[in-house]
Amino acid sequence: MKFDIYDFSVLTKSIHESLNSMMGETAVMISEMVIVGIIFLTLFAVLGLILVYVERKICAFFQQRLGPMRVGFWGTAQTLADVIKLLFKEPLITKNADKFLFNLAPFIIIIASFMAIAAIPFANGLQAFDVDIGVFYITAISSIGVVGVLLAGWASNNKYSLIGAMRSGAQIISYELSVGLSLLTIIVLTGSLQFSEIIESQRAGWWLFRGHIPAFIAFIIFLIASTAETNRGPFDLAEAESELTAGYHTEYSGMKFAFFFLAEFINMFIVAAIGATVFLGGWMPLHFGALESFNAIMDFIPPIFWFFGKTAFIIFLMMWFKWTFPRLRIDQLLTLEWKYLLPINLINILVMAFFVLMGWYF
Repeated sequence: MKFDIYDFSVLTKSIHESLNSMMGETAVMISEMVIVGIIFLTLFAVLGLILVYVERKICAFFQQRLGPMRVGFWGTAQTLADVIKLLFKEPLITKNADKFLFNLAPFIIIIASFMAIAAIPFANGLQAFDVDIGVFYITAISSIGVVGVLLAGWASNNKYSLIGAMRSGAQIISYELSVGLSLLTIIVLTGSLQFSEIIESQRAGWWLFRGHIPAFIAFIIFLIASTAETNRGPFDLAEAESELTAGYHTEYSGMKFAFFFLAEFINMFIVAAIGATVFLGGWMPLHFGALESFNAIMDFIPPIFWFFGKTAFIIFLMMWFKWTFPRLRIDQLLTLEWKYLLPINLINILVMAFFVLMGWYF
Protein backbone atom coordinates (compact mmCIF):
# COMPACT_ATOMS: atom_id res chain seq x y z
CA MET A 1 0.00 0.00 0.00
CA LYS A 2 1.35 3.45 -0.91
CA PHE A 3 -0.30 5.62 1.78
CA ASP A 4 -2.24 7.53 -0.92
CA ILE A 5 -5.22 8.02 1.39
CA TYR A 6 -3.09 10.19 3.68
CA ASP A 7 -0.81 11.89 1.15
CA PHE A 8 -0.62 15.57 2.20
CA SER A 9 1.29 16.48 -0.97
CA VAL A 10 -2.08 16.50 -2.77
CA LEU A 11 -3.32 19.20 -0.35
CA THR A 12 -0.12 21.28 -0.52
CA LYS A 13 -0.07 21.05 -4.33
CA SER A 14 -3.68 22.25 -4.58
CA ILE A 15 -2.92 25.22 -2.28
CA HIS A 16 0.12 26.08 -4.43
CA GLU A 17 -1.92 25.88 -7.65
CA SER A 18 -4.75 28.02 -6.25
CA LEU A 19 -2.25 30.69 -5.15
CA ASN A 20 -0.58 30.55 -8.59
CA SER A 21 -3.91 31.27 -10.25
CA MET A 22 -4.41 34.43 -8.15
CA MET A 23 -0.95 36.08 -8.02
CA GLY A 24 2.56 36.18 -9.45
CA GLU A 25 5.45 33.83 -8.71
CA THR A 26 7.17 36.11 -6.16
CA ALA A 27 3.90 36.84 -4.34
CA VAL A 28 3.14 33.09 -4.23
CA MET A 29 6.54 32.36 -2.67
CA ILE A 30 6.10 35.09 -0.04
CA SER A 31 2.52 33.96 0.72
CA GLU A 32 3.60 30.35 1.17
CA MET A 33 6.44 31.41 3.49
CA VAL A 34 3.98 33.47 5.56
CA ILE A 35 1.53 30.53 5.77
CA VAL A 36 4.30 28.12 6.84
CA GLY A 37 5.60 30.67 9.36
CA ILE A 38 2.16 31.12 10.93
CA ILE A 39 1.69 27.33 11.13
CA PHE A 40 5.06 26.89 12.89
CA LEU A 41 4.38 29.80 15.27
CA THR A 42 1.08 28.19 16.22
CA LEU A 43 2.76 24.78 16.56
CA PHE A 44 5.45 26.29 18.83
CA ALA A 45 2.85 27.88 21.09
CA VAL A 46 0.69 24.75 21.31
CA LEU A 47 3.65 22.41 21.85
CA GLY A 48 5.05 24.69 24.54
CA LEU A 49 1.74 24.71 26.45
CA ILE A 50 1.27 20.94 26.14
CA LEU A 51 4.84 19.92 26.98
CA VAL A 52 5.09 22.13 30.08
CA TYR A 53 1.83 20.65 31.39
CA VAL A 54 2.89 17.09 30.53
CA GLU A 55 6.28 17.57 32.20
CA ARG A 56 4.62 18.75 35.41
CA LYS A 57 2.24 15.79 35.43
CA ILE A 58 4.97 13.23 34.66
CA CYS A 59 7.19 14.78 37.36
CA ALA A 60 4.27 14.50 39.81
CA PHE A 61 3.64 10.89 38.77
CA PHE A 62 7.23 9.87 39.49
CA GLN A 63 7.13 11.70 42.82
CA GLN A 64 3.74 10.19 43.73
CA ARG A 65 1.78 13.45 43.82
CA LEU A 66 -0.89 15.13 41.68
CA GLY A 67 0.90 18.12 40.17
CA PRO A 68 -1.07 21.26 39.14
CA MET A 69 -4.79 20.78 39.89
CA ARG A 70 -6.35 24.13 40.83
CA VAL A 71 -6.35 26.22 37.62
CA GLY A 72 -8.63 24.61 35.04
CA PHE A 73 -9.70 20.97 34.81
CA TRP A 74 -6.87 18.89 36.35
CA GLY A 75 -4.66 21.97 36.16
CA THR A 76 -4.83 22.20 32.36
CA ALA A 77 -5.05 26.02 32.47
CA GLN A 78 -2.01 26.37 34.77
CA THR A 79 0.43 26.71 31.86
CA LEU A 80 -1.84 29.30 30.21
CA ALA A 81 -1.85 31.25 33.49
CA ASP A 82 1.96 31.12 33.49
CA VAL A 83 2.04 32.52 29.93
CA ILE A 84 -0.21 35.44 30.95
CA LYS A 85 2.06 36.05 33.97
CA LEU A 86 5.18 36.15 31.77
CA LEU A 87 3.51 38.46 29.24
CA PHE A 88 2.79 41.06 31.92
CA LYS A 89 6.12 40.80 33.74
CA GLU A 90 8.45 43.76 33.37
CA PRO A 91 11.54 42.94 31.24
CA LEU A 92 14.44 44.04 33.45
CA ILE A 93 18.06 44.52 32.37
CA THR A 94 20.97 44.81 34.81
CA LYS A 95 22.86 48.11 34.85
CA ASN A 96 26.17 46.97 33.33
CA ALA A 97 24.78 44.37 30.92
CA ASP A 98 25.51 44.56 27.19
CA LYS A 99 21.96 45.55 26.23
CA PHE A 100 22.15 44.67 22.53
CA LEU A 101 23.58 41.17 23.02
CA PHE A 102 21.38 40.63 26.12
CA ASN A 103 18.27 41.25 24.00
CA LEU A 104 19.61 39.35 20.97
CA ALA A 105 20.48 36.07 22.76
CA PRO A 106 16.94 34.68 23.29
CA PHE A 107 16.05 35.44 19.66
CA ILE A 108 19.08 33.49 18.38
CA ILE A 109 17.99 30.44 20.38
CA ILE A 110 14.38 30.57 19.21
CA ILE A 111 15.37 31.24 15.56
CA ALA A 112 17.68 28.19 15.61
CA SER A 113 14.71 26.09 16.78
CA PHE A 114 12.53 27.50 13.98
CA MET A 115 15.13 26.71 11.34
CA ALA A 116 15.64 23.17 12.66
CA ILE A 117 11.97 22.21 12.81
CA ALA A 118 11.52 23.17 9.13
CA ALA A 119 13.28 19.97 8.02
CA ILE A 120 11.14 17.63 10.16
CA PRO A 121 8.73 15.45 8.10
CA PHE A 122 5.43 15.32 10.05
CA ALA A 123 3.61 13.12 7.53
CA ASN A 124 3.78 12.04 3.90
CA GLY A 125 4.07 15.31 1.96
CA LEU A 126 3.86 17.44 5.12
CA GLN A 127 7.36 18.89 5.35
CA ALA A 128 8.45 22.50 4.91
CA PHE A 129 12.00 21.80 3.70
CA ASP A 130 12.89 18.38 2.27
CA VAL A 131 16.57 18.99 1.54
CA ASP A 132 18.87 16.16 0.37
CA ILE A 133 21.27 16.81 3.28
CA GLY A 134 18.50 16.94 5.90
CA VAL A 135 20.38 15.22 8.75
CA PHE A 136 23.49 17.34 8.16
CA TYR A 137 21.38 20.52 7.92
CA ILE A 138 19.50 19.93 11.17
CA THR A 139 22.71 18.95 13.01
CA ALA A 140 24.42 22.15 11.84
CA ILE A 141 21.46 24.44 12.59
CA SER A 142 20.89 23.01 16.06
CA SER A 143 24.47 23.94 17.01
CA ILE A 144 23.68 27.63 16.44
CA GLY A 145 21.62 27.65 19.64
CA VAL A 146 24.77 27.43 21.77
CA VAL A 147 25.77 30.88 20.46
CA GLY A 148 22.63 32.32 22.05
CA VAL A 149 23.42 30.57 25.33
CA LEU A 150 27.00 31.91 25.39
CA LEU A 151 25.82 35.43 24.52
CA ALA A 152 23.15 35.33 27.23
CA GLY A 153 25.67 34.29 29.89
CA TRP A 154 28.32 36.81 28.88
CA ALA A 155 26.02 39.80 28.22
CA SER A 156 24.22 39.43 31.57
CA ASN A 157 27.30 40.64 33.48
CA ASN A 158 26.59 38.00 36.11
CA LYS A 159 29.11 35.43 37.35
CA TYR A 160 26.48 32.71 37.74
CA SER A 161 25.22 33.32 34.20
CA LEU A 162 28.74 33.24 32.75
CA ILE A 163 29.61 29.96 34.53
CA GLY A 164 26.34 28.43 33.31
CA ALA A 165 27.03 29.58 29.74
CA MET A 166 30.58 28.16 29.79
CA ARG A 167 29.26 24.83 31.09
CA SER A 168 26.58 24.77 28.43
CA GLY A 169 29.07 25.52 25.66
CA ALA A 170 31.39 22.69 26.72
CA GLN A 171 28.44 20.32 27.17
CA ILE A 172 26.69 20.98 23.85
CA ILE A 173 29.89 20.93 21.78
CA SER A 174 30.93 17.64 23.43
CA TYR A 175 27.65 15.78 23.10
CA GLU A 176 27.02 16.96 19.52
CA LEU A 177 29.68 14.43 18.52
CA SER A 178 27.75 11.51 19.97
CA VAL A 179 24.43 12.72 18.53
CA GLY A 180 25.98 13.06 15.07
CA LEU A 181 27.79 9.71 15.20
CA SER A 182 24.70 7.83 16.42
CA LEU A 183 22.71 9.28 13.49
CA LEU A 184 25.60 8.44 11.16
CA THR A 185 25.29 4.79 12.23
CA ILE A 186 21.80 4.64 10.69
CA ILE A 187 22.85 6.72 7.66
CA VAL A 188 25.34 3.92 6.91
CA LEU A 189 22.28 1.66 6.59
CA THR A 190 20.12 4.03 4.53
CA GLY A 191 22.82 5.51 2.31
CA SER A 192 21.08 8.91 2.37
CA LEU A 193 20.96 12.09 4.47
CA GLN A 194 17.47 13.02 3.21
CA PHE A 195 14.73 12.48 5.79
CA SER A 196 12.11 11.42 3.23
CA GLU A 197 14.45 8.70 1.89
CA ILE A 198 15.38 7.57 5.42
CA ILE A 199 11.66 7.11 6.15
CA GLU A 200 11.05 5.34 2.84
CA SER A 201 13.91 2.92 3.59
CA GLN A 202 11.95 1.79 6.67
CA ARG A 203 8.85 0.71 4.75
CA ALA A 204 9.62 -2.95 5.48
CA GLY A 205 10.40 -2.24 9.16
CA TRP A 206 11.96 0.36 11.43
CA TRP A 207 15.76 0.49 11.60
CA LEU A 208 15.72 0.11 15.38
CA PHE A 209 14.55 -3.49 14.83
CA ARG A 210 16.11 -4.23 11.43
CA GLY A 211 19.56 -2.82 12.21
CA HIS A 212 20.45 -5.46 14.82
CA ILE A 213 22.41 -4.62 18.00
CA PRO A 214 24.40 -1.64 16.52
CA ALA A 215 21.15 0.21 15.74
CA PHE A 216 19.86 -0.36 19.27
CA ILE A 217 23.17 0.84 20.79
CA ALA A 218 23.05 3.92 18.53
CA PHE A 219 19.49 4.63 19.71
CA ILE A 220 20.48 4.44 23.40
CA ILE A 221 23.47 6.73 22.81
CA PHE A 222 21.27 9.14 20.84
CA LEU A 223 18.81 9.32 23.76
CA ILE A 224 21.56 10.05 26.30
CA ALA A 225 23.48 12.52 24.13
CA SER A 226 20.40 14.41 22.87
CA THR A 227 19.14 14.75 26.45
CA ALA A 228 22.49 16.30 27.37
CA GLU A 229 22.54 18.52 24.29
CA THR A 230 19.16 20.04 25.17
CA ASN A 231 20.44 20.86 28.70
CA ARG A 232 17.85 18.65 30.37
CA GLY A 233 18.27 16.76 33.61
CA PRO A 234 20.30 14.94 34.75
CA PHE A 235 22.59 16.97 32.47
CA ASP A 236 21.20 20.43 33.35
CA LEU A 237 24.53 21.75 34.67
CA ALA A 238 24.07 24.99 32.72
CA GLU A 239 21.10 26.00 34.89
CA ALA A 240 21.78 24.08 38.10
CA GLU A 241 19.38 25.78 40.52
CA SER A 242 21.23 24.57 43.63
CA GLU A 243 24.48 26.30 42.65
CA LEU A 244 23.88 28.74 39.76
CA THR A 245 20.37 30.09 40.53
CA ALA A 246 19.13 29.64 36.94
CA GLY A 247 22.41 29.63 35.04
CA TYR A 248 22.65 31.57 31.80
CA HIS A 249 19.11 33.00 32.06
CA THR A 250 19.31 34.15 35.70
CA GLU A 251 18.96 37.84 34.74
CA TYR A 252 16.12 37.35 32.25
CA SER A 253 12.46 38.03 32.97
CA GLY A 254 9.18 38.37 31.10
CA MET A 255 9.00 37.20 27.50
CA LYS A 256 12.76 36.91 27.08
CA PHE A 257 12.82 34.33 29.86
CA ALA A 258 9.80 32.67 28.20
CA PHE A 259 11.83 32.35 24.96
CA PHE A 260 14.53 30.37 26.77
CA PHE A 261 11.91 28.28 28.54
CA LEU A 262 10.01 27.60 25.30
CA ALA A 263 13.18 26.84 23.32
CA GLU A 264 14.16 24.11 25.81
CA PHE A 265 10.88 22.26 25.25
CA ILE A 266 10.85 22.84 21.48
CA ASN A 267 14.43 21.56 21.22
CA MET A 268 13.37 18.49 23.18
CA PHE A 269 10.54 17.97 20.67
CA ILE A 270 12.95 18.42 17.74
CA VAL A 271 15.52 15.87 18.96
CA ALA A 272 12.68 13.44 19.79
CA ALA A 273 11.27 13.96 16.28
CA ILE A 274 14.72 13.29 14.75
CA GLY A 275 15.05 10.11 16.82
CA ALA A 276 11.54 9.00 15.82
CA THR A 277 12.29 9.68 12.14
CA VAL A 278 15.73 8.04 11.94
CA PHE A 279 15.28 5.07 14.29
CA LEU A 280 11.50 4.48 14.40
CA GLY A 281 10.42 5.23 10.84
CA GLY A 282 8.93 8.69 11.40
CA TRP A 283 5.37 8.76 10.07
CA MET A 284 5.80 5.27 8.58
CA PRO A 285 3.35 2.73 10.09
CA LEU A 286 4.56 -0.45 11.78
CA HIS A 287 5.22 -3.03 9.05
CA PHE A 288 6.44 -6.61 9.27
CA GLY A 289 7.93 -7.85 6.00
CA ALA A 290 5.45 -10.14 4.21
CA LEU A 291 2.54 -9.78 6.67
CA GLU A 292 0.33 -8.02 4.11
CA SER A 293 -2.90 -8.11 6.14
CA PHE A 294 -1.27 -6.67 9.27
CA ASN A 295 0.54 -4.02 7.22
CA ALA A 296 -2.70 -3.00 5.49
CA ILE A 297 -4.44 -2.51 8.85
CA MET A 298 -1.53 -0.38 10.11
CA ASP A 299 -1.75 1.75 6.96
CA PHE A 300 -5.23 2.96 7.92
CA ILE A 301 -3.87 4.76 11.01
CA PRO A 302 -3.04 8.34 9.83
CA PRO A 303 0.74 8.86 9.49
CA ILE A 304 0.65 12.05 11.55
CA PHE A 305 -0.60 9.94 14.49
CA TRP A 306 2.34 7.57 14.06
CA PHE A 307 4.77 10.50 14.00
CA PHE A 308 3.45 12.26 17.10
CA GLY A 309 3.01 8.96 18.94
CA LYS A 310 6.65 7.95 18.40
CA THR A 311 7.87 11.46 19.24
CA ALA A 312 5.78 11.46 22.44
CA PHE A 313 7.31 8.10 23.41
CA ILE A 314 10.86 9.49 23.12
CA ILE A 315 9.88 12.68 24.99
CA PHE A 316 8.49 10.50 27.79
CA LEU A 317 11.82 8.64 27.98
CA MET A 318 13.70 11.95 28.23
CA MET A 319 11.39 13.15 31.00
CA TRP A 320 11.80 9.78 32.74
CA PHE A 321 15.60 10.33 32.74
CA LYS A 322 15.22 13.78 34.25
CA TRP A 323 13.03 12.73 37.17
CA THR A 324 14.89 9.49 37.92
CA PHE A 325 18.62 10.25 37.96
CA PRO A 326 20.47 12.80 40.14
CA ARG A 327 22.31 15.66 38.46
CA LEU A 328 25.87 14.87 37.34
CA ARG A 329 28.90 16.98 38.19
CA ILE A 330 30.57 18.76 35.27
CA ASP A 331 33.60 16.41 35.37
CA GLN A 332 31.29 13.36 35.36
CA LEU A 333 29.34 14.87 32.46
CA LEU A 334 32.42 15.31 30.26
CA THR A 335 33.94 11.98 31.34
CA LEU A 336 30.76 10.18 30.24
CA GLU A 337 31.05 11.67 26.76
CA TRP A 338 34.78 11.54 26.04
CA LYS A 339 35.72 8.30 27.83
CA TYR A 340 32.59 6.19 27.23
CA LEU A 341 30.00 7.38 24.69
CA LEU A 342 32.41 8.58 21.99
CA PRO A 343 34.61 5.41 21.90
CA ILE A 344 31.51 3.17 21.97
CA ASN A 345 30.02 5.21 19.12
CA LEU A 346 33.14 4.92 16.96
CA ILE A 347 33.32 1.14 17.45
CA ASN A 348 29.57 0.88 16.82
CA ILE A 349 29.86 2.65 13.45
CA LEU A 350 32.63 0.28 12.39
CA VAL A 351 30.51 -2.73 13.39
CA MET A 352 27.50 -1.33 11.53
CA ALA A 353 29.62 -0.65 8.42
CA PHE A 354 30.83 -4.27 8.55
CA PHE A 355 27.24 -5.55 8.90
CA VAL A 356 26.15 -3.49 5.89
CA LEU A 357 29.13 -4.68 3.86
CA MET A 358 28.24 -8.31 4.65
CA GLY A 359 24.49 -7.72 4.27
CA TRP A 360 23.78 -8.88 7.83
CA TYR A 361 20.65 -6.86 8.47
CA PHE A 362 16.98 -7.60 7.98
